[in-house]
Amino acid sequence: MTEKILTNKKNGMAVLLGTIVLLLGGVFLCIFGAATNPLLTMVGILILCLGWIPFLGLKVLKPQEALVLTLFGKYIGTLKGDGFYAVNPFCTSVNPAAKTRLGQSGDVDGGAPASSKLQIALGSSSKDMEIISKKISLKAMTLSNAKQKVNDVLGNPVEIGVAVIWRVTDTAKAVFNVDNYKEYLSLQCDTAVRDIVKIYPYDVAPNVDTTGDGRADDGSLRGSTTLVAGRIRDMIQEKVNEAGLEIIEARITYLAYAPEIAAVMLQRQQASAVIDARKMIVDGAVGMVEMALDRLKENGTVDLDEERKAAMVSNLLVVLCGNHDAQPIVNSGSLY
Repeated sequence: MTEKILTNKKNGMAVLLGTIVLLLGGVFLCIFGAATNPLLTMVGILILCLGWIPFLGLKVLKPQEALVLTLFGKYIGTLKGDGFYAVNPFCTSVNPAAKTRLGQSGDVDGGAPASSKLQIALGSSSKDMEIISKKISLKAMTLSNAKQKVNDVLGNPVEIGVAVIWRVTDTAKAVFNVDNYKEYLSLQCDTAVRDIVKIYPYDVAPNVDTTGDGRADDGSLRGSTTLVAGRIRDMIQEKVNEAGLEIIEARITYLAYAPEIAAVMLQRQQASAVIDARKMIVDGAVGMVEMALDRLKENGTVDLDEERKAAMVSNLLVVLCGNHDAQPIVNSGSLY
């Protein structure tokens, strides 16, 4: 289905004024014919009975709105751009996703209906009184689906949330190629997130290939969020091209281990951090011991045999690598 833009329909004001004049003429004929000619009265009544039909073809669009029109089931075109339009009064507007509201989505007329106060006064339900608009929003909108629990490449359950910025670019494809383009987009977002997340580990893991080149790399959900979000966006775009939608951007809004393993994984991360810190402390302590021995030997401060050097090294490492401050013991006797 190819979108067809109707550009010559911005004559709504002329049709409105002409219809009003026609109805006033019908009233005049009814009054004048009642006194002179009954035939004129009949013509006036006929005008009053049918003269309101052109009002059905008047359409008002705001900026970044569109209206898909069909005539007896045949697609005749799309109105785009702000203005006051007049179309065939027998045309009907089509939007199968008019009643669908996505999470955090700026849909057309998506707020509370203007008749909400009237509903309260009359005691009517919102479902009975709400007027569903058939207009299609061309604005950039946000889809924020619920957080999903997905297993990463190592089998660890991960909770992830993604926000997608999207808009309609081809109204004919969006309306006629899929049953409900909003639900279609939501489903494709969920499947794309699952397909991409299962390729990556939550954190950097050895022997994991996330790019498909056959070599292990440092890709991870936690460390490569921009890359992961870009791949999710590309996959969603590939799936929704047929629906006339454009995915502007995708961003990861929430990422964490699932609650059942979060505590264990936190302990694992803490242990890894402690090991890294200990390694750094030991490397620094060994360097300081080597420097101390070299300085003592260079300056000739004291001449130590191998046994005394080993004792000195042991004492220095205990002092430098210990978790608590060292408690010195003063030897008041002979060194030997």
